[in-house]
Amino acid sequence: MKSDAYLVSKYNVPGPRYTSYPTVPYWDEDSFSVTRWKESLIRGLGFRGTCAERSQLSEKRPSISLYIHLPFCESMCTFCGCTKRITKNHLVEKPYIQALLKELGMYAEIIGHRPLIQQLHLGGGTPTFFSADNLEDLLIGIFDIADMADSVEFSFEGHPNNTTQEHLKMFSRNGFKRVCYGVQDYNETVQKAIHRIQPFENVQRATIDARAMGFTSVGHDIIFGLPFQTQEDVINTINKTIELMPDRIAFYSYAHVPWIKGNGQRGYSKEHLPSPKQKRMQYEIGKKKLLQAGYVEIGMDHFALKTDALYKAQQTGNIHRNFMGYTSSKTDVMIGLGVSAISDSWHGFAQNVKTLKEYYELLRNSELPVVRGHILTEEDLTIRRHILNLMCNFETSWENNNQFFQELPNVLVQIKELERDGLISIESQKLLITNKGKAYVRNVCMPFDLRLKRKKPETQLFSMTV
Repeated sequence: MKSDAYLVSKYNVPGPRYTSYPTVPYWDEDSFSVTRWKESLIRGLGFRGTCAERSQLSEKRPSISLYIHLPFCESMCTFCGCTKRITKNHLVEKPYIQALLKELGMYAEIIGHRPLIQQLHLGGGTPTFFSADNLEDLLIGIFDIADMADSVEFSFEGHPNNTTQEHLKMFSRNGFKRVCYGVQDYNETVQKAIHRIQPFENVQRATIDARAMGFTSVGHDIIFGLPFQTQEDVINTINKTIELMPDRIAFYSYAHVPWIKGNGQRGYSKEHLPSPKQKRMQYEIGKKKLLQAGYVEIGMDHFALKTDALYKAQQTGNIHRNFMGYTSSKTDVMIGLGVSAISDSWHGFAQNVKTLKEYYELLRNSELPVVRGHILTEEDLTIRRHILNLMCNFETSWENNNQFFQELPNVLVQIKELERDGLISIESQKLLITNKGKAYVRNVCMPFDLRLKRKKPETQLFSMTV
């Protein structure tokens, strides 16, 4: 049996988090165009024919997911890798909402009928930067253009410091039942380093208020490996989290990538971070406490109570992972609105421009604000299925012809070392990730990543896997 220290030293390498396959640095942008993106969108919806012909099929329309990126924050959190705009000027809210609605209207025209929304998620930035009234105007505008499916999953990300009862009441009456609060860590020294000051009392209030307003799933995001964070800090944060018993928990590894995230992460150095061994211990002790409290490990970095929809989806094999994270239901098409938002047609990806100036200008010209993307090949689609299987269910198989790919025999040779180290087991035509291997799921996915293998990055693109 290999020791934890041995495994950490061996497998702590730069690697993707696999929110998509291919990962964004390996998108083939030379063959991408907005026209091809539109075609992949229609293909993902299963439609053929002209726009007018598609409008006649509205009663058979498939449901979609809608992700809305709200980029504004009043202050910079240094751990955050999202596209954001730091401002205290709340006059930015209404023009941005108008732009979002115009973008959605353009997608409705491309699709040829009113979109049918099954999943809706508001992310950021800080969605609760916006007033409750303005957010309700956004939702009203969305459902002037689109329809609500019979069964929906609506959620938003809330900042515990500024999520008010008015926000929660408004979201609840508009069909939202899930909220996720960013907690990170309760130690004041760590909070100052990451520029995220929020006392436990604020998180407690926001959690209790959400439940009182009828939210059935309250989530907390926690991060380990933060600057100045100790094992005792993680234990304290987990203990306080268990006091509130959120329905699901994201227990993330901090990604120290100052070459990507800029000056925010240059306020502290590697010397201020836990060592890889200490970071792994933070995760292991945190995971142990969560499991003892009744949580179940779901996919990578996520835990849920058995009463939560995410656990039930894992048990039935319906759990899915996309740019919104892990979800308990799946649609083939996800449309992302707003700056930097990424859309997914299953057959293609498209990402919006990252600056407000470009975003507004393209929409003024009635152009989709897409700046780059990727159209998946048949090989991409096969690899994508395998990586999703591993990330969601900790297993994959190649029993069916549509899951076999030409380089699979070479991959199976390469993963023998993972098997020798006890991270996976191979049974007939199936790969299973062991309990020890769940902490290294990114490493298990990497041998399947043919684009990464064919073109090793010349500089470090990804965070460390441990």
